[in-house]
Amino acid sequence: MSNHAYTRANMRRCCAALLILSLLTGCWDRMELEERAVVLGISVDTAGPEAAQQEDEISHLRGKYPVPPQDMIRVSVQIALPGQIPLGPGEGGGGTGGKSEDTVWVLDVVGHTLDDALMSLQQQISGRLFFGHLRVIVVSEQFARRGLENLNDYLHRNPEVRRMAWLMVSKGSAKDLMEAAPKLERVPTLYLASTLDDAVRHGKFPVNYIGTFWNNSSKKGQEGFLPYIQIMEGENVQISGMAFFKGAQMVGVTKPFEIAGYLVIKGISPAGYLGILQIRDSQVVTIHATNRESTTRVEIRDGRPHFIITAMTEVNLEEKNEDIVPIDSSAILEEIGRENERAITELVEGLVEKTQQQESDIFGFGELLRAHKPSYWNTHVKTAEQWREIYKTVTFDYNITSKVRRVGMKAN
Repeated sequence: MSNHAYTRANMRRCCAALLILSLLTGCWDRMELEERAVVLGISVDTAGPEAAQQEDEISHLRGKYPVPPQDMIRVSVQIALPGQIPLGPGEGGGGTGGKSEDTVWVLDVVGHTLDDALMSLQQQISGRLFFGHLRVIVVSEQFARRGLENLNDYLHRNPEVRRMAWLMVSKGSAKDLMEAAPKLERVPTLYLASTLDDAVRHGKFPVNYIGTFWNNSSKKGQEGFLPYIQIMEGENVQISGMAFFKGAQMVGVTKPFEIAGYLVIKGISPAGYLGILQIRDSQVVTIHATNRESTTRVEIRDGRPHFIITAMTEVNLEEKNEDIVPIDSSAILEEIGRENERAITELVEGLVEKTQQQESDIFGFGELLRAHKPSYWNTHVKTAEQWREIYKTVTFDYNITSKVRRVGMKAN
């Protein structure tokens, strides 16, 4: 064999050996399931003055740490108990298979930052905290109004946190939601997640996972918003509006029905909200929105941005309170449509004005201006801060149409 052929054969052997070695490395960060503490949910509240006495000297010695100016926080986590969560319909799902305390373990700690609190928590449990199955992060309204910079920074940097987890704001204590025991689900965090997933599916809330919130908050011409929830009697959960932000700080909250106004402006279907209308002779009818379509255009008028919102909604007649309303009359159906147009216009006007007062463009009008009028943006706006100031004085035209598609199956 010549030297050239011998060298080529050696090179092939070396390449084959290197290829085999690359396949034998295994999973470098492998960890057995029994060694993990699987976190399903996290809640964050502001802590009172007593938190300083409850602080453990885990990450630092007391008095040696440059204390941040903001108050301490209380973090609660919901950890799955191995072997206790039902995996299928034959293993006792729903509210008939046991109590929530049988499936999850709720712990709470205090700290100056989220990472500081979680390090203290890690000291209390044997398994390493694992966030790969984190479904829900709940923050109290008081904490959200203080700002989510620290929370966003920690979760953004953690590669285990999925961008399809739900981040939400609670009215009152966020910890109460971690300790709730809903009747329809053995795992409270899964109940919270399914409540929001079902709201999206039924047209009662837009898709707004934590990744969507981060994406919107990072734009120059748009702000983020989150579900605003509260725990009700019986420990069930209600979506009580949208918490809207200015940067990382919560600045306001809508009413539950105003969510429908947002969905109209964005043209999001399916449409799932019911509405009550008053027509001739003070007669009341109930309608159910089924479909929405919308477009938004931007113009420059007198040197200022002006937006034209055109929206169409289709509704079904659900109920009437008096038999004297002749729903087989096309004139009555047209009147219902006109009254719904008036009601929707009033709804979206009020919602837009509420966000303008707080300089929170949750609709993305600024991004539309930036995309369609780049020269105006680059000359007069340039930054997110300047757009917030301009957004307060932006003008709108609303062209709303509504049609009644169905009146039900009752025969005259």
